Amino acid sequence: MESLDELLRKAEIAHGHLCAGQVLGVRMAMLGCRRLGIAEPRGSDRKRLVTYIEIDRCATDAIGVVTGCRLGKRALKFRDWGKMAATFVDLATGRAIRIVALESSKQRARELYPQIADKNQQQMKAYREMGDAELFGEQWVEVALGPKEMPGYKGERIACDQCGEGINYDRYVVREDETLCMACAHPERRYYRPAKEPESQEQKVSQPRREYA
Repeated sequence: MESLDELLRKAEIAHGHLCAGQVLGVRMAMLGCRRLGIAEPRGSDRKRLVTYIEIDRCATDAIGVVTGCRLGKRALKFRDWGKMAATFVDLATGRAIRIVALESSKQRARELYPQIADKNQQQMKAYREMGDAELFGEQWVEVALGPKEMPGYKGERIACDQCGEGINYDRYVVREDETLCMACAHPERRYYRPAKEPESQEQKVSQPRREYA
């Protein structure tokens, strides 16, 4: 595996800037791979790793850079729990380790570099230097990763009986002999709702102008 500095440069390019969250993400992923004995996650070991991430922040992009896990490859799994944490699963051995950033690391950064007023710069410098035990909590866990959750699984495509849209990976509900997608089965949970179609520019131009006295 590349050095911390090399991986941080790659993370900066991928994410667009370097910040404390990127440093945490890179170090978290490096630690996870090291604990699992995965030396080349983007090379010879690229098919061994599945990663669950629990937050959609800067660290997530950094973890993807180090591990090579991607959402589109089904090797990166997102759980929206709002925690700076990730679980690394070794498909070859079945072992998994969950790593979480410690809240105490922020105070430790303030203690190490009180002269740096900018919080991001303070944490970036401290997080590069702090030991793993100061930055992270570790827990060996078990992850039930079924065949249908594995990278490369395609499965059957089924159409929703209500909206007609295709559904992959068994993400549907059968209710009263109807096969429904998640949006139709649970409309109250939709992240979107139907809206009125906006007028086109041509429609706006064709409308008569109002005259004001």
